Amino acid sequence: MRPTKRLFWFAIGWTLLGLAAALNNWLPGPWSQPDWQPQLEKIWQISSATLVFLLLFDGIMVRRTPLPTVRRAHSESLALGVWSKVELQILHRYRRPMPIEIHDHYPADFEAEHPHQHCTLQPHRGTEIQYRVRARQRGNRHFGRTDLLLRSSLGFWQRRVLVGDGSLVKVFPNFAAVSNYAMMSMEQQSSQLGIRLQQRRGEGMEFQQLREFRQGDSLRQIDWNATARRHKLISKEYQDEKDQQILFLVDCGRRMRSKDGDHSHLDHALNAMLLMSYAALKQGDAVGLLSFGGDERWLKPVKGIANLSKILNCVYDVDASTRASDYNTAIRGLMTRHQKRALVVLLSNIRDENVDDLQPALTLLQKKHLVMVANLEEPELHELLEKPIHQFRDALLYTGTKLYLERRQAITQSFNHSGIHTVNSTPQTMPVALINKYFEVKREGLL
Repeated sequence: MRPTKRLFWFAIGWTLLGLAAALNNWLPGPWSQPDWQPQLEKIWQISSATLVFLLLFDGIMVRRTPLPTVRRAHSESLALGVWSKVELQILHRYRRPMPIEIHDHYPADFEAEHPHQHCTLQPHRGTEIQYRVRARQRGNRHFGRTDLLLRSSLGFWQRRVLVGDGSLVKVFPNFAAVSNYAMMSMEQQSSQLGIRLQQRRGEGMEFQQLREFRQGDSLRQIDWNATARRHKLISKEYQDEKDQQILFLVDCGRRMRSKDGDHSHLDHALNAMLLMSYAALKQGDAVGLLSFGGDERWLKPVKGIANLSKILNCVYDVDASTRASDYNTAIRGLMTRHQKRALVVLLSNIRDENVDDLQPALTLLQKKHLVMVANLEEPELHELLEKPIHQFRDALLYTGTKLYLERRQAITQSFNHSGIHTVNSTPQTMPVALINKYFEVKREGLL
């Protein structure tokens, strides 16, 4: 329990009364009032006994007050960086209005709006309060018990109690983009997501159907046997090959701890992976993943759009570590786990000092798989090039940034010359850039 402001003011009044009685004897003759001394002392003694009795009575009563029941309601899974509602339902059996203060113990790495509130519990009626939280990190997060301050009947004391139970919430990558993508048809992607899924005729790997010859069809599409039977030109129509394998190599090393706004590069990489996974599963391909450089997670390729939840549950609590990523070990581990030819997508933040270790590993991976490197770029570097140069220090910063970007461009060119597909993009634009490249690979039948 703790005293309230009311008790504080009562204590000040009691102290001043005692001082008045004590100082009356010390005042000079003209100022002293001997007749007041007995009355002041008697009043002070009565007030002391009364105050002590009231404090004890009030304290005992608040200690015997039955505790209310608090139930917390929130979604079992939250999206990273998205505001979500938390509701507290307070049930009690009080016969009089009870003013209380409520503070809910939300996870330490969450942002919250109005988690500390004041309200008055009305007799025989439950109370509901709401506040909002926003997760800043993925993974399993815990809500603690709810902290209540109950005010005593006379208002001298506040009793602090912890009620209710803790609860677990899972913070997933922000899959809002995946949800939006799910509501779009493949024909609408160009206008709504910027994905260049072009209309084409007669190209692909798997035969789909026969149809009449159309203007623009190539001569190699003509089925001459069907043409002879029907006495008119008949074309073969193909579709993109299905049942292919897509494997993601997700870097969880220290480079992926770089921040772009509120989210790390790893957060953006996972968002891009989820969007491409949805597109691949919808196309009939199988998707798997291996994380390295921190928590190592392996998910063998799964098919069907319903298995997107498996991918989410595999990576939602993966965090970037402070260790350097070992690309060679990760790639050898992937080749040991998966033998069938696949499109392997490496999501990382590659710099020139990594090339000596990464290039031989990617060359080894190319012997069995088609390799794509998705390299996240820091948007701050391009912003530095646009700043005006006023001092010598600004010139050095500009020159160093320019040299650094040229080295990264040289890395991309060396990968392209080796037959490795590359996607260089800022974290914000990586999801669309990556899925564009995926459809390009499907169109060209490279896998």
